[in-house]
Amino acid sequence: MIELVERNTILAVVVGSRAYGLDRDGSDRDRRGVYAAPTRWFWRLDKPPTHVDGPAAEQFSWEVERFCTLALQANPTVLEVLWSPLVEKVTDEGRELLAVRRAFLSRRVADTYGRYAQDQLDRVAARRERTGQTNHKQAMHMIRLLYAGAHVLRTGEVLVDVAQLRDRLLAVRAGDLPWERVAVWAADLLADLATAAAGTRLPEQPDRRAVDAFLVAVRERNLG
Repeated sequence: MIELVERNTILAVVVGSRAYGLDRDGSDRDRRGVYAAPTRWFWRLDKPPTHVDGPAAEQFSWEVERFCTLALQANPTVLEVLWSPLVEKVTDEGRELLAVRRAFLSRRVADTYGRYAQDQLDRVAARRERTGQTNHKQAMHMIRLLYAGAHVLRTGEVLVDVAQLRDRLLAVRAGDLPWERVAVWAADLLADLATAAAGTRLPEQPDRRAVDAFLVAVRERNLG
């Protein structure tokens, strides 16, 4: 299946700390990719995989239909792929995918970003209560998600590079910021996310017709 991905990748980007502007010496180079399986493969009893680990080191790749489904659900991890500033490969079909990226955005962002961040906040709090220890990396990403969620609701653009918050976020990750101050920061950001959601110009639902037109075009071109 690695060969399938290598031959049919339409978009490959770097995500994680390097894309966020939060990398340090020795940071991983996390990669995500999108591939378009040949259309005829879907006529078989055994369908092409919806996702594959690889082909590059530290890479996870989605088949384009699965990717679109997750992006329509406003999955933060998936949406970041479409706005990553570090693009390693993009084909004509990859450029078409990037061209319709705003079609995936909707007010669901408030729920998904807030839910992801709240889940991490609850996990950190539960661990502190159970062990007295704080997962500082998880706390940092909780703050980052809340900040990014309010940004997309206000601007219609997914914020990936948060280098402007680098010092403060890395202080959270290093445990240099007391948990009480981190919790207050998170509460302020949750309130700001709600404010941004109330005033957002994003549509109630994503533009499924635009995404569907893109996907059909990809399947038609890959029929040969």
